[in-house]
Order: sequence, then structure tokens, then C-alpha cells
Amino acid sequence: MDHIDSGHMALPEFQRGYVWNRDQVRGLFDSLYRRHPVGGLLVWGTEAKTAAHRGEGPLAAGIVKLLLDGQQRMTSLYGVVRGKAPKFFDGNAQAFTGLRFHIDTETFGFYQPVKMQDDPLWIDVTSLMQAGPAGLGKFIGQLSTDPAYSASIGTYIGRLSTLLSVTDIDLHIEEVTGPDKTLDIVVDIFNRVNSGGTKLSKGDLALAKICAEWPEARDSMKAKLKQWTDAGYHFNLDWLLRSVNTVLTGEAKFSYLHDKGALDIQDGLNRASKHIDASLNLIAGRLGIDHDQVFFGRFGVPVMVRYMDQRKGPLDAKERDKLLFWFAQAGMWGRFSGSTESFIDQDLAALEGPNGGLDALLDQLRLWHGGLQVEPGHFTGWSLGARFYPVLYMLTRMGAARDWGTGLPLRASLLGKMSRLEVHHIFPKSQLYKRNHKRAEVNALGNFCFLTKDTNLNISDRLPEEYFPEIEVKHPGALASQWIPIDPLLWRTDRYLDFLEARKTLLAAEANTRFADLLHGDTRWLASRISTIPLTTALIVGGVTSEAEELELETLNEWVADRGLPRGQVSFDYADNETGAQKAVFDLAWPDGLQPGLTGPVAVLLNETSDVLQIASAAGFRCFTTGAEFRGYVEKEIISLEVA
Repeated sequence: MDHIDSGHMALPEFQRGYVWNRDQVRGLFDSLYRRHPVGGLLVWGTEAKTAAHRGEGPLAAGIVKLLLDGQQRMTSLYGVVRGKAPKFFDGNAQAFTGLRFHIDTETFGFYQPVKMQDDPLWIDVTSLMQAGPAGLGKFIGQLSTDPAYSASIGTYIGRLSTLLSVTDIDLHIEEVTGPDKTLDIVVDIFNRVNSGGTKLSKGDLALAKICAEWPEARDSMKAKLKQWTDAGYHFNLDWLLRSVNTVLTGEAKFSYLHDKGALDIQDGLNRASKHIDASLNLIAGRLGIDHDQVFFGRFGVPVMVRYMDQRKGPLDAKERDKLLFWFAQAGMWGRFSGSTESFIDQDLAALEGPNGGLDALLDQLRLWHGGLQVEPGHFTGWSLGARFYPVLYMLTRMGAARDWGTGLPLRASLLGKMSRLEVHHIFPKSQLYKRNHKRAEVNALGNFCFLTKDTNLNISDRLPEEYFPEIEVKHPGALASQWIPIDPLLWRTDRYLDFLEARKTLLAAEANTRFADLLHGDTRWLASRISTIPLTTALIVGGVTSEAEELELETLNEWVADRGLPRGQVSFDYADNETGAQKAVFDLAWPDGLQPGLTGPVAVLLNETSDVLQIASAAGFRCFTTGAEFRGYVEKEIISLEVA
């Protein structure tokens, strides 16, 4: 620990942050106290002037030791003994804050007011460590005045002395050193040693090599990600690094970044960020896709970034719209829901060479999917997680859809973000459930439209056959602008399923019209299907079915983020790796776990059927059906916060 304070020991830049929970910290101190083996340390001895390390503050001159194995143990020990996190810390400090030791039962636990505040046998470990042997008398003095403890004072002194002396335990240190130990070799050693622990992803490895030459790279990228988060988009480092990669190399695989220097990476980040901003503005402004929940096909952005960077100038209207046509179509058909890296590589290759470009990109997409024309059956999905839910939102924002209360167009200038726009069930859920309609029918896409909050509240749970005539009188054409069948007989509840079929036909026609607009008359891309792949109308299981449910999930996500853990993916699209075919929608999911590399996939599935639970479980997800269950898991197994 003294070496950490003096700068002789630090953490290499490629290491991930602190991920231990309180159970692990408690277990470490129990083992140290009982003198059980806790493993040794593996360090990399290297020159301080070339060492890329995490955290602020300079390193000591000469040779420094960078922790390759033992970071979690050393951070925990340092945090409890010093009462603060080390300089290289990046994680949740609650995991090692408030450790107590019961000197009678010789057990460790984290502070719980009701259980511990009036029991003098619970000793604050950090206070003891900071007081040292000289301050031992203070702790014993508090007990010696009570006759109930006087007979055990000698035993207690011995136990506290044993606890104090854990800092004197010698841990075996194995050192990797020598001029031949390059960063590549050291990272490979790290991954081999940590094969059962925090194994680095391909993106982590690439970033580690980048940070070796440009230590500020991680912080610079995080700053850009925060800007997009503030704008309503939740992207991660791997996603941003993918765009940097496509700009610099024209490839998706991170290995192609390995020979790029610091100046190259800085330039690539600036170019990629500029084109990402331009892409987001185009997608929001022209397609109306302006927030994370409807931002499908996000891995299409690195391809757009590459195209815009190679273009070396502003796009004209036709070129811009054709690029947006590709983005929307790729997202709609789940191009990047499966094997992301390989599909990005294919699309990047389509842009290259004398015959490359947008036409080649669209040809490839059409051949892969089997046609780009929208058919009524594509709107058979249900829930806010359906692939065509963002399409419905896009049509509303692109077209002349009007609010049924004000008669005004539902444009971006009026609505702003999703917080001012609500999903409206055209046929009220309560009325449909009374008539024994299934959940998937009640929450069918054909039963969704977007309205202002006031209008949604005013309509409440009235039936269409009651409020539709009123709307048509007050705002002629407003119903048709939202693709409502004009036949009043279809507005009756007993004709609900017929209504859905009729509206799906209208939505498909509108989608093809809007896509044709993006092509400026070059409608060959919307020709009839050219593949023998059959159109499936099978219902995809799972998904968010109301804004109340969506709000609950978003609140849960914010709760997780506030604890220093990664946000989950709302309406996670679980798809076939090769075909991109959607198999299910999980309400909120962490496909890489809440502690990537250490814990498995997790999904929160609210009000879902057994079919969804079976699919998620078979895919290796640990499933929780209530927010309370999930919070308990996070508190007890991830950060181990004990509730008093």
C-alpha cells in the first residue's frame, strides 16, 4: 500500500475498473484474519516514463510495478485500511466502505445501524487500521468499563492485534519484466492469468494498446459518450471505438487498429465524432428517430461514418436520403442484431472499390434479406420492443400525422422528445381484455398510435366508435393521417381483429411511400421480393406493453447506473446470429452481465409469459420478473448492500 501511495505501484491502463462486491471484500478479510491463502500478485515491472497507467498523479521515477493480477484484492485492502480508494480506482467505493469486525464471534459484516450501532463488540475496521497498535487502547477502553466484557478483554486484545497485523502479511509477488515484454505480450499474459476472471473484450484490448500511446484516450471517448447521453442516446465505448476503426481502417475488427499511433487515433476520434453527430442529426431530422428507445440498428452508424468520411464533402439530398434509406432498412430487418462484426465488415466492403458505394450496399442488403418492400404482415408484431415499433414512430414523425386533440401535425418542433409524446392504445386495453382478447392482440402494433399527453388523457378508455366520430368532426382528416380505416364498421369492438388487418395494410402502404420518397423515384430497391424466404407472421414473444412499464424499466436502469454499473438495454432484441431473425424481446437485459467478464447475462422480464422466460433461460440469461427481485440480486450479489 505504501508503494501505491508513493507511485511505485499502479494499475495498467488496459485493466478494467473495480468490480468486487461486499461479499468478496468480507471474504478477503476473513481469509486474511484467519491466515488462509489469498493468492499472490503478478506485476509488470516497466519504466515509469513509458508506463500507461490508470488514475491521476505521477508515477515514481525509474521502474514501477503495474498490477496484472491482484487488483481487486489490493484495491479492497487499500480501501478498507486507508479509508479511501487508491488513485487508480474506478468503481463503486461502497463495496469496501463500512466494514465491521465482531470481536466475540470473529465475523466480518458491513455496517447496519439497527444491528450494530448499540453493540460495542462491532469494531470499525477502518478506524482500527488508521489508529494502529497505538490506538488499540481506545477500543479496549470502551469495553473495559462494562463488567460483562472484563473477563474477555485479553482475548479481545489478541483478536484485534491479529486483525491489525493483516497488513504485515507477505504476499508472494511474481514479476514480469524485461525489454521483450511488450504491451501485446503483457496483455496476453493478463488474459491467460485472468481466464476465469475479468477477461478483456476485443474492444478493451484495442483500447489498452491505444492508451499505451495516448493515456487520455479513454477519458476523451467517455466525454463524447456523455454528450450523446445528455442528448438521449446511450452508446458505449466499444460502439464509439468501432466508428473510429471504420474511419481509420475501413474494417470492423479491432485488430486493424493495432498499428495506429496516438496521432492517428486522435484524428480518427475527431473525424468519427464529427460524422456521428452528423448522422444523428440526419436520422433525427429526416427520419424523426430522435431518442434511444426507437434508435434501431445503431451498428449501422459506423458504416454511415465510413461512407461520410470517404465522401470528403457534404451529401446532396438524393445521396443523403439514399444513405438514410439504407440505415432505416438495415435497422428494420435486424441487420446488426446477430453477428454484428461480420455484417459490418460485409457492408464496409460493399463501399470500397470502383464498383462500391450506396448501390452496392443496398444490393447486398436486399440479397441478404430477400426484398426491401414492407408488407402488411410485417406489422403483425406487438409491444414496444417489436422491430416495427420504431417504424411506426418514424412514419408518425416523417409524415403528416396529426394529434387528435389539437389537429396539429406531430412534428419535432411541436413534440420534442419522447417525454412529450405518448403511445396511445386506439382500442383501450381494459375494454379488450373484458372481451377476452389475448395480450399480444391487445398490444398489437396496429393498436398503437402516438398522441400528445393531454389528448391521450382526455380520450382515456373510451371506445373508438364513441370518440372517432367526434375527432372527424373537429379535425377532418386527422384519423386518416394516423392510418385509421375509414369504414366506421371497423371501429366497433367486435370488429377489432378486422380493424388491425385493415390498419396493417394502410401502415405498409405508408411505409413504402415514405421509403420511395427517400429514393427520389429510384424505386428499383422496393421491387417485389427476390428471395424464396417466406414472410413470417409468427408473433414474437415478449416486450414492453405500456409506457408505465417502460417508465418502470427506465427507473430501474437509472437506479443501476447510479450505483456505478452499466445500463441495460431496454427492449433487448434477441435474434438469430446469422439471419438476424428476431426470436424474442426481453424487457431489460444485460447480455454481457452487470459485471462483464465476471457475471453472466441478466434479464428483467415484467409481466411476461412462460415462453419468454424459457427462451431467455435457454439463452443463458438469469431472469427476474419484478423490479424488487432484481434490486435484491444487485444489492446482495453485485454490490452486496445489506439492508438494515
